[in-house]
Amino acid sequence: MVTVEQVRAIARGLPRTEEALVRDRVKFRVGRLVYLALSRDETLLGFAFPRAERAALVAAEPAKFLMPEPADERFNWVRVRLAAIDEPELREIVVEAWRMVVPKRVAAAHLT
Repeated sequence: MVTVEQVRAIARGLPRTEEALVRDRVKFRVGRLVYLALSRDETLLGFAFPRAERAALVAAEPAKFLMPEPADERFNWVRVRLAAIDEPELREIVVEAWRMVVPKRVAAAHLT
């Protein structure tokens, strides 16, 4: 199981990331684009993910991943249960979500 502090540590280490508290939820964003959002009870992590691929992800591991809330279905978004993942998987989720919202040159410079 991963913790909110692990999410925070990984996200804060990524260029251009800002942490914000919006309606009692911790969110991480680049500019105005949110790429991570914790649920109010901090058991779920919503993250940027290609909309075309999310149904397959959820179907492959339904105990781990969930579709977004109905209000968020129009976005490139999916959710994960924090209790179901470990730190390496969390790191991959956070970095890939961040890559979706930063310019390609920023991602390339950081990841090389």
